[in-house]
Amino acid sequence: MSAHPTQDWHAANQRLLLARLADVREALRLHIEHARSGAPADDQSPAEQTYAQAHEQIDAQTETDAPVETAAPAEAITPTDSAAPFETDEGDAASLPTTLDALCAGFGLSDFERDVLLLCAGVELDASFASLCTAAQGDARRPYPTFGLALAALPGAHWSALSPAAPLRYWRLVEVEQGHDALTQARLRIDERVLHQLTGISYLDERLRGLFESVAPPRELPDSHRELAERIAGFWAGEKVEAALPLVALGGDDAAGKRAVAAAAAALLGLGLHTLHAADLPQPVAEREALARLWEREVVLQGSALLLEADETEATHAVLSFAEGVRGMLFFAARDTPRLRRRRALTFEVKKPGPAEQRLLWQSALGTTAGELNGALDSLISHFSLGAEGIRAAAAQAREGLTRAAGAGDVGELLWSACRVRGRSRLDDLAQRIEPAAGWEDIVLPDYQTRSLREIAAHVRRRATVYEHWGFARKGARGLGISALFAGPSGTGKTLAAEVLAGDLRLDLYRIDLSSVVSKYIGETEKNLRRVFDAAEESGAVLLFDEADALFGKRSEVKDSHDRYANIEVSYLLQRMEAYRGLAILTTNLKTALDQSFMRRLRFVVHFPFPDAAQRAEIWRRAFPPGAPTSGLQYDKLARLNVAGGNIRNIALNAAFIAADAGRPITMAHVLQAAGSEYDKLEKPLTGAESGGWL
Repeated sequence: MSAHPTQDWHAANQRLLLARLADVREALRLHIEHARSGAPADDQSPAEQTYAQAHEQIDAQTETDAPVETAAPAEAITPTDSAAPFETDEGDAASLPTTLDALCAGFGLSDFERDVLLLCAGVELDASFASLCTAAQGDARRPYPTFGLALAALPGAHWSALSPAAPLRYWRLVEVEQGHDALTQARLRIDERVLHQLTGISYLDERLRGLFESVAPPRELPDSHRELAERIAGFWAGEKVEAALPLVALGGDDAAGKRAVAAAAAALLGLGLHTLHAADLPQPVAEREALARLWEREVVLQGSALLLEADETEATHAVLSFAEGVRGMLFFAARDTPRLRRRRALTFEVKKPGPAEQRLLWQSALGTTAGELNGALDSLISHFSLGAEGIRAAAAQAREGLTRAAGAGDVGELLWSACRVRGRSRLDDLAQRIEPAAGWEDIVLPDYQTRSLREIAAHVRRRATVYEHWGFARKGARGLGISALFAGPSGTGKTLAAEVLAGDLRLDLYRIDLSSVVSKYIGETEKNLRRVFDAAEESGAVLLFDEADALFGKRSEVKDSHDRYANIEVSYLLQRMEAYRGLAILTTNLKTALDQSFMRRLRFVVHFPFPDAAQRAEIWRRAFPPGAPTSGLQYDKLARLNVAGGNIRNIALNAAFIAADAGRPITMAHVLQAAGSEYDKLEKPLTGAESGGWL
């Protein structure tokens, strides 16, 4: 009984390789002896006869203009188990193919081409080959193999093996040294990657590292993703090997889920998986084809499928050309189905796990800790749409935090924080994150507006109860997004209200700069909006579209193509807002500028009025923190300043700096000086009716 099947395989692989090298060494020795014996011209060795016949064939074909027959590479690439095998039962190792057998089968090498490869490998692995090459070629300056030597010395020689379209050169198994006038006299070298593969050492080609990334099969998959992986594997398994394999397009919004499904499907077929970002593809055609050739060679050498990730990039001509041309098992991950002309494609949708599947994933990731959450798990599932990878990462981060706190931390709070951080990575590149620092006590609004804001918070907080448990989501997905319009003059508290809501809900607040979203180029605005909403879906963040009338103004009458696409932009935004699982807030200074059909699609419309004197007095009282030293401030008199809350906060802050610089508490005089500066900025006069009697 053998000690280990993998060790047995390596030993068997080495024995066969040494035996094959010995055969080639013997062929060289016989050729040398034959040459030294001085045999007459008509008494040629079989190899020399084949060499001569090859030249006669070339001459005859040249005269008749007939094409030279070459062994073209196979149309379909079939991965083979050419690396060290997976764990097997003892005794199975002997039945597994060695690297040489697998390589010959995968690339379709003839016996002669196999021996040429071994001749080149022998020079690298056995010092005796160099002296044999020197003796066989009768030239001390040529201790290396050539096609001429191979044609003369090796049995079964055929001229077609020299063709660039034949396997040896097409797959770059051997390299022909440049600078020689005669192809048959040029030095041959075995490719280093192929040499190591022959000896049983498998790795990703150095020229592909940095571009291609290995993906391990997932430890756990939601049922919906597992069933999808099984369907894909069954689809490919039923395809004919000799036919060009169809591409599998993976749509949907779960990028990590696509990787997991692709890796699981490949594993079911006994293959590994590597990924390549579409943005990393070279643009020049020659470079792209060289990259594809190297990858196709890896498919045969180590058995792997490829996942081309184009979720974050455009499906350009270069990307589609690569997807159509590269052979082997290919996944194409993109939001939209690729439009291919020369390759069949089958599309599968990879969606985020549903609430029930997320619950199972959380329970699996948390183990016994899940029972200690006391309902907090429902809240996590309601607010954060994480896939299997995200859930495992958040659970690990929470466990690490619990370890640092010596078990004294709140598991629910740690998980909530981990989920928030998990969802920030993509959004931070697209929008400005605002740390909520204001609470309900910091905002001064009429009762109706305050109640509306609290209703918005209740809708976000209780959406799982209403949508999932009470069944309202089963009535249809349309209109389930929570959207609000905050309308009112500048400085009346619209952004502050968004901050209060985000802080109350313990969610991140992101301000989207519409000037960077709206584009004059047709279709670009929708793409920018899609990136924002897609990135926000995972975290359920509060999205604040400030000064929204720049994009959401009255939809124009269609007079030309630009008007039509402007309306499409608004329609796309409405669609995404209705589908967005978080809270999206739009702000505008001009409510009347908005289209009424747009207004009807919003769940909440909150008008922020200009504050009256009583409200301004209250804003003044809250403008100075409890720790700020004040002296003789008269809030009723300060309320005479006819400015909005945002301006009041600016004046209060400026007055504090003036007082601090003077080394004194904040007084009416400091506020008066700060008010003068604010009024200058607003380009309006500070009247005596507003500031009279202050000092």
